[in-house]
Amino acid sequence: MRLHIIARGKIGRSPEADMVDRYARRIAWPFKLTELPDTGGALPTPLSPYREVLLDERGRQLSSEEFAALLGKWRDDGVREARFLIGAADGHGAKARDEADLLIAFGAMTWPHMLARAMLAEQLWRATSILAGHPYHRSG
Repeated sequence: MRLHIIARGKIGRSPEADMVDRYARRIAWPFKLTELPDTGGALPTPLSPYREVLLDERGRQLSSEEFAALLGKWRDDGVREARFLIGAADGHGAKARDEADLLIAFGAMTWPHMLARAMLAEQLWRATSILAGHPYHRSG
């Protein structure tokens, strides 16, 4: 299953970009990062079947184990692509939230969208590591 981060805004050269690259290189599953302008720009055509996940302050807070289990279930059910959308400063509209398969949040605090991109890449690495039985993740 391809893991696809689709993010509004250009990350450029930054510490956050370095973190995204570091974790992207470690993910053993197919991985893609697409950057869109802050406004406009069409979403890339998804692989079918796919699931769409929006990072949103109204979303569910999942543990790393729950997130890994969800990705593993989707993979085992034949989902070909999991798309993770990170909005611009104003987030996602109501229509996008209503049409998404899942909304997730990284806690109750608001995070800069560039940092959220790095955090998501790390959680994708962590989830795939959990599923592979890799010792990177330490359950508490």
